Amino acid sequence: MERPTDLAAAINAAAETLIAVLDSAASRHQVPPTQLRVLMLISGRPETNVNGLAELLDVVPSSASRLCDRLEATGLLRRVADPRDRREVRLVPTAAALTLLRELAERRQRAVQAVLDRMAPRAQHDLLASLLAFGRAATQTVPEQQTDQAAVQTA
Repeated sequence: MERPTDLAAAINAAAETLIAVLDSAASRHQVPPTQLRVLMLISGRPETNVNGLAELLDVVPSSASRLCDRLEATGLLRRVADPRDRREVRLVPTAAALTLLRELAERRQRAVQAVLDRMAPRAQHDLLASLLAFGRAATQTVPEQQTDQAAVQTA
């Protein structure tokens, strides 16, 4: 089976559609998308401090700190001293934040499931197989191209 010439464009369009479905599920929350992203990032990284968060977000530390200030003011984030080094301050999502993230994940999953339910079972199976293959390919390391190495060696 030959690869369609517009496969990358079709995948990009599908990704945009998926993002729209996920964003629609998240729109019911009063928490802005950037703050939700911060909560998601720190919930999976217990060692995160403001500088680490700034790196993850690719912003300056003062911007990350202001984001943390807003989350702390709404009761979704706490800053706690690291028990190993009291000079270090860690960012910890509160129970309310974890509940919010859990509800968001459930809402997103239901939104995606609603779309999947409108697909034929065979199409769902093919989509799953394709997504698994795409995931494997995306995580493979790309070996240096032999032609590039040959060109360097002959130069």
